[in-house]
Amino acid sequence: MKRYIALLRGINISGKNRITMSDLKAGFIELGYTAVSTYLNSGNVIFDSGIDNKEELSNAIRFMINKQFELEIPVFVILQEELEEILKNAPEWWGDSSKEIYDNLIFMFPTISYDRFYNEVGNPKEAYEKIYHYKNVIFWSFSRKDYQKTNWWLKTANSKVSNEITIRTANTVRKIVNM
Repeated sequence: MKRYIALLRGINISGKNRITMSDLKAGFIELGYTAVSTYLNSGNVIFDSGIDNKEELSNAIRFMINKQFELEIPVFVILQEELEEILKNAPEWWGDSSKEIYDNLIFMFPTISYDRFYNEVGNPKEAYEKIYHYKNVIFWSFSRKDYQKTNWWLKTANSKVSNEITIRTANTVRKIVNM
């Protein structure tokens, strides 16, 4: 059995795409996954599976969500050990204890390359935001007080590639990788 993390994009935001975590957990158990737990109400599911194919897992989860909740939700699946390795390669400036900085990790689905993402959202504003690309993620940080001045704030949510990414805060990523 391998430990996986499923990140669902765009559930329980502003009353849209509502799924209770208890129902979501039950759906994962019905798929045959074990040691299932959720974190927060935003679609972070940690589980064990003997299936060794992330695309197959993602497809099964998407199908279950569509069938049970009648929603089309993008699902990003990553091995827990892959996420641990990614965090070990975080830039020094990312994820420190500063409450003034908002640290995020952008997960890019297999359908999108970094170049395509970057071409769509454009250059970050160096005075307000920092980025570092590693494998299929982007470490992204900016000042909380200046978020509206960043280039990526609105574009990550409203671009043509928004359905091919999902974003989690540093605190959330650290919590789910250790569950």
